[in-house]
Amino acid sequence: MAGPGAWGRLHFVLLSVSSWSLISAQVMDKKTIQVPENDPIEIPCAAYMSKSGTPRVEWKFEKGSSIVLFYYDSKFTDPYKGRAQYTPTGIRFTSVTRKDTGKYICEVLSTGSGGSGELSKSEVDLIVQVPPSKPVAKGPTSVTIGNKAVLKCVETDGSPPPTFQWYRDNILMPSNPKINEKFRNSSYTIDTKTGVLTIEPVTSFDTGDYFCEAQNNVGTAQKSEAIHLEATEVNVGGIVAAVVVLLIVLALVAFGIWFAYRRGFFSKRRGSTNKQVIYSQPSNRSDGEFKQTSSFLV
Repeated sequence: MAGPGAWGRLHFVLLSVSSWSLISAQVMDKKTIQVPENDPIEIPCAAYMSKSGTPRVEWKFEKGSSIVLFYYDSKFTDPYKGRAQYTPTGIRFTSVTRKDTGKYICEVLSTGSGGSGELSKSEVDLIVQVPPSKPVAKGPTSVTIGNKAVLKCVETDGSPPPTFQWYRDNILMPSNPKINEKFRNSSYTIDTKTGVLTIEPVTSFDTGDYFCEAQNNVGTAQKSEAIHLEATEVNVGGIVAAVVVLLIVLALVAFGIWFAYRRGFFSKRRGSTNKQVIYSQPSNRSDGEFKQTSSFLV
């Protein structure tokens, strides 16, 4: 069980960490640093350089919606122990990977003579440079003329994110097809950030082999394997044949119904109209005398 002294130190750490968020911070400096993967790097803390005395320093790492406090109370948290070194003017990494790409925030708290705290911070966007891997071109193999075709270039490793270009039959496709005679009869758009090539409407001139290229000025540009796109015309002959077959089927059905009527399969059964007469035998009548006692129709 922790003693009173340990609980006191823990309370001091929690109080000091949470109380920083209550103090408005002044951003002293913002910058972006790029470094190749696996190289060492020192991330400066401009906020510390602007302070005198021995202010307290904390470091945070922000990536997307996640913020991690990785240096406080003069100690690194996991997994930064053993791979980062603290200096009053910054954080030094012996080697960085693509996972280290993100925003590093240095917060410095100095205490004035009156006991009030003044918080300053500086921010560094670190981009760990990673060349793009071989992209993958995705899209349909055939599209009917007049419809839309969407081709995508997929690459997930490059840092910073690469830009994309498209080629048709080994010729670079310009962003504006009207400026090149070979693409003048095509209508398409290229999103260089997402790598999406949209052809609309597809014409016979759009038939060809397509591949994409990803580049981010780190290493060499990478090209995908080619995919073939075939612009096909509407199959008029097939449509006519289908209509003829449908008409033949309808004619056969109509003939079958007519034949059934002729054979009487659909005639209504008529109810029987015969009537039965029941007579009761007279009792105790004399010879030569006949008297009908009762009769009824059923």
